[in-house]
Amino acid sequence: MNVLGLSFYYHDSAAALVKNGVLVAASAEERFSRKKHDSGFPELAIEFCLKQGGITIHDVDFVVFYEKPFVKFERMLLTAMATFPKSAAVFRESMQRWISDKLWIKSMMSKRLSVPRSKFLFADHHVSHAASSFYTSPFEEAAILTVDGAGEWTTSTMAVGRGNKIEVLKEMRFPHSLGLLYSAFTAYCGFEINEGEYKLMGMHPYGEPKYCDEIYKLLDVAEDGSLWHDMRYFKYHHSTNDTLSPLFEEHFGRPRRDPKHQDSSLDPYYCDMAASIQRVTEEILLKMITHLHEITGLKKLCLAGGVALNSVANYKLMREGPFEDVYIHPAPGDDGCSAGAAYWAYNHLLDQPRGPALEHAYLGSEHGDESIQSFLEANDIPFRKIADDEEFFDFVARTLEAGHVCGWMRGRCEWGPRALGSRSIIADPRRMEMKEKLNSKIKFREAFRPFAPSVIEERADEFFEIPEPERHWPARFMLYVAPVREEKRDVLPAITHEDGSGRLQTVYRQTNPAYHRIIERFGELTDVPVIMNTSFNLKGEPIVESPAHAFNTFSLSGMDYLFMNNFIVEASAKKKIAETVFHLRHDGDSVTQMVS
Repeated sequence: MNVLGLSFYYHDSAAALVKNGVLVAASAEERFSRKKHDSGFPELAIEFCLKQGGITIHDVDFVVFYEKPFVKFERMLLTAMATFPKSAAVFRESMQRWISDKLWIKSMMSKRLSVPRSKFLFADHHVSHAASSFYTSPFEEAAILTVDGAGEWTTSTMAVGRGNKIEVLKEMRFPHSLGLLYSAFTAYCGFEINEGEYKLMGMHPYGEPKYCDEIYKLLDVAEDGSLWHDMRYFKYHHSTNDTLSPLFEEHFGRPRRDPKHQDSSLDPYYCDMAASIQRVTEEILLKMITHLHEITGLKKLCLAGGVALNSVANYKLMREGPFEDVYIHPAPGDDGCSAGAAYWAYNHLLDQPRGPALEHAYLGSEHGDESIQSFLEANDIPFRKIADDEEFFDFVARTLEAGHVCGWMRGRCEWGPRALGSRSIIADPRRMEMKEKLNSKIKFREAFRPFAPSVIEERADEFFEIPEPERHWPARFMLYVAPVREEKRDVLPAITHEDGSGRLQTVYRQTNPAYHRIIERFGELTDVPVIMNTSFNLKGEPIVESPAHAFNTFSLSGMDYLFMNNFIVEASAKKKIAETVFHLRHDGDSVTQMVS
């Protein structure tokens, strides 16, 4: 049985194919369209999934959309009515989109895909989130917590998964939302919503949580973690371009940080504010999972939703929470809902048995030697190839040891927002200067942004405070920020953040043998089986997908080498490839898009 899951029209459009209970292909549309956070119909991602699955659209048994448009439309109407006349502008903006596109999704999909309307199903947004995590987890039964900005009405959900069924127990509803609260402070600290939350998380170690009490004055938080916002301080429910009311800035006594300064300044006040909202978020999440544990009595936890991308909070929930094991899908945001919707239909609705746990996130497209060589030769790009793998891996490791920054493209693209050693920029983590070099000359982004360490799983606990690393599935997907062991911080200065932590990825020989061998060989040379890893893209650009994308990004940056499979391109070969189009410097979504 073939089930195609889709998410689109909001942000991070994606497609995923579940074939007989196995996720065989999944990709965000942005990888192919080159438009960051592409919200359009995922035509290219669908085409890839079908090709990867060896089927045509006519072989698909069901197409499942990741939420219920009419329920969300109800929320938009009722919210607009409740906040009129303040909501007049957002009502006009959102209704234009709804009347023209969003209300007619079934008809549009049927026409674009040439699939009969009888094959279309619609899943609840938060159930799609929950399904993406539970059905790909190694747990037979588990408590499930989904927390994001907003689905149809729901902003957080407590559920239980047993076997092939999911039961929703409790939910919290719009406009009261932990995800939207975090986004509001993202805007207050001068970053773009739906894009800058990573930056806020990266900034928090530079401050102290001095303003937690002041933040709590805007909220009413119950013991089960449910919260109520004093909406006098917020505008996201009735504004097209702002999340915060003037009363918010009056309450804290400082205006929001000027977005123009985000690349050049670290004001201590806003660092303290970032630390404060991070602490409040962690405390609320801990209340939620404690309550969820109490009402379910289960030992395993699955996390889902955009808030599950807060890898700092994830680690603390694992260390301080009541659950023995935690699992997070590699794409916990809305892109992952495409997979969740497909799993929900296959397992829960159609009552099919569960497939295997998702051991890796390499579910995207792949380019073989013939494709890469053809591209290089067609564009007169000088290259060489080391055919022997062991000789090639030794060359890469020695190149890193010598202090060079390298683009790395090999195997299938990663599913989700993290680069996991398939489309990565890699460097030596022992060199203090690497952090500044990568931020200023490679990524062209804020100087305070941290970089991730990739470490072979066998030696992860030597360098990071993560006991029994094989148990911690989120670390496979770079979804934990764990302390670097104190005695190793001087050894790993380029990946050790201000608070002594690192957003690690544990690398397994069986799931990515080439990347594992490079790190292993680097460790044989240096006694440090860790390399510095960041996504293969420039600021505002999607992660590269093809040889053309990789080469053009390489040419526009200060990287020294480009490795594509066993092909080697040196910096002297850099030039512009006119056919490659990028949509750089994404400005973020509007407030209306954030909630509609």
